[in-house]
Amino acid sequence: MPKLVDHAARRREIIQATWRLIGEHGADAATMREIAREAGFANGALTHYFADKEDLLRSAYQYVYEQTNQRAAAVTHGLAGVAALRAFCQEVLPLDELRLHEARVAIAAWSHAVVDPELARVHGQAMATWHAALVTWLQEASRAGEVVSAVDAAVLADQLLAQLTGAQILALSGAGALSAERLLTSLNTFLAALHRP
Repeated sequence: MPKLVDHAARRREIIQATWRLIGEHGADAATMREIAREAGFANGALTHYFADKEDLLRSAYQYVYEQTNQRAAAVTHGLAGVAALRAFCQEVLPLDELRLHEARVAIAAWSHAVVDPELARVHGQAMATWHAALVTWLQEASRAGEVVSAVDAAVLADQLLAQLTGAQILALSGAGALSAERLLTSLNTFLAALHRP
């Protein structure tokens, strides 16, 4: 009897291997050969599951985005306003090794999105979803008196997204990399400033 193969599980193993390689060694290290080796597959086996490296990178980015969202949903459950904002942002900020690895995958995906319309679409949808959540929490905070600002919630959400994605870049920028303490100080300073008229 032929052996049954769980194709979804195999795809997940390959995506996780891609994520690990990019997270630990950067995008250039994640060749199809190295991904196959990391996942425990023979050379050429990846093409049964992914068309090419770009397809794999898209899937790895989607995986990181989904993992972040799952954590964020857990930590923001039952929260509103500034408390939800702070909890969400802390799941995106590269405060530990896991989130640093996720930042490397995200940054690799952003650079490829310039020449990959499908990856650009996936990234655009991801950021639109995050932006909508930030706007909702900012509006809640405004109604609760936690945010006192003449700036529109959508603009504040733009600023916060820029701070989060910028922090991912700065945390990986070598000798001048920001520590987790500085990243949290920057976030808390931004949130505190929202209460000033």
